[in-house]
Amino acid sequence: MSGIAQKTKKKLVNSRFRRVFLGKDILTTICFAIIIIFVVAALFAPYLTDYTPYEQNLMKMNKGPSAGNLLGTDQLGRDLLTRLIFGARVSLITGLMSSLWAALGGTILGLISGYFGGAVNTVIMRFTDTMLSIPPLIFTMVLASFASGKLIGISLVIGLSILPGYIRIVNGLVISLRENDYITAANLIGQNKFVIMVRHLLPNCFASLIVIFTMNLGTAIMLEATLSYLGVGITPPTPAWGVMVADGYKFLLNVPRLAILPGVCIMLTVISFNIVGDGLRDALDPRLRGKL
Repeated sequence: MSGIAQKTKKKLVNSRFRRVFLGKDILTTICFAIIIIFVVAALFAPYLTDYTPYEQNLMKMNKGPSAGNLLGTDQLGRDLLTRLIFGARVSLITGLMSSLWAALGGTILGLISGYFGGAVNTVIMRFTDTMLSIPPLIFTMVLASFASGKLIGISLVIGLSILPGYIRIVNGLVISLRENDYITAANLIGQNKFVIMVRHLLPNCFASLIVIFTMNLGTAIMLEATLSYLGVGITPPTPAWGVMVADGYKFLLNVPRLAILPGVCIMLTVISFNIVGDGLRDALDPRLRGKL
């Protein structure tokens, strides 16, 4: 009977995924396609262009679109399309690294605090409350100054700023699950606490973790772009979208595409991840749409 139930549940989830991403929800499908395009561009960046993101040609400064430069060149004669493509790589890697480490740390702390409770829960949740009381942008700006503009350092800083969200989500889920009969039975038979957390509690958190992870990818990319724009993130000449917006802002009246195009890339990526995350939430928990 359990095998039939598992197969039925799997079919229902698959059908909801098809409905959300390949069905009537056109907006989610479009946003999913945009993410795929940016991911492909990031993965195959060296093969999609004949230029490098650092290659300068001072004879072609601020030139308009042409056959050789489809989106024109920037203030140093670098191919704008090439820098946008390589900028996708920087933004996506930063967003993925920061979200992964935040998800790992937040899940571990949330499991421990929710399962053990007591003083452990108090200490971890007071730490979380303190983190949440600081605006993420101010928090990341202060710590980013110690990261020396390195991609790994910036990713760690951004990950630390979104860490509390994971702790709160997992903590709340574990608290709601730890009194269930199967958890009580596992405790009564003396099962190892680590095994209980990993085998019984963690799998029940996966659906919510996938949703918040997807949404936090957009948040991380926005934070990285903001830090780079303010001059405390990824340092030039690395082709980060935030750096390109900051550099192009000086030419906004004369050559607006230098600032507008990377800004559009940031906007599309962040919005797409948020909408896809919302679609994942609907697919994984149909009750949120009023459908049992």
